[in-house]
Amino acid sequence: MGKYADPAFYDAAFNTFKTAAGTVTQTLTSAQPANFAGIAAVKLASVTLDKTNDITLANGDTSGRKMTIAAKSAVPVTASGTATYVVIDNGTTIFVTTTASTAVASGGTVDIGTWKDEIQAPA
Repeated sequence: MGKYADPAFYDAAFNTFKTAAGTVTQTLTSAQPANFAGIAAVKLASVTLDKTNDITLANGDTSGRKMTIAAKSAVPVTASGTATYVVIDNGTTIFVTTTASTAVASGGTVDIGTWKDEIQAPA
């Protein structure tokens, strides 16, 4: 018999953000934070996500399931530096991914493109 995991299994991980009780924030950072508290030290720009419209769960491109985060335009920059990571958080839990290095200047704005993460089905 082959391996199988119900889509709800994968969605449980992504629902940490999709169905979070509180605010979900997307933050550009200059380094990878170790935890939620670490975001403040490396934060360059952040924006609140609309959980209904900005976070989409769907079948994966390869297999399993994926979470897609919508693009955000004109995000206010609060500190100058080079963005190398994108973090989403629900106030306690974080998800971190890399992004193309982008120099930003305090007082300006930055666009954050659409990105996704996929949990592949067991092989």
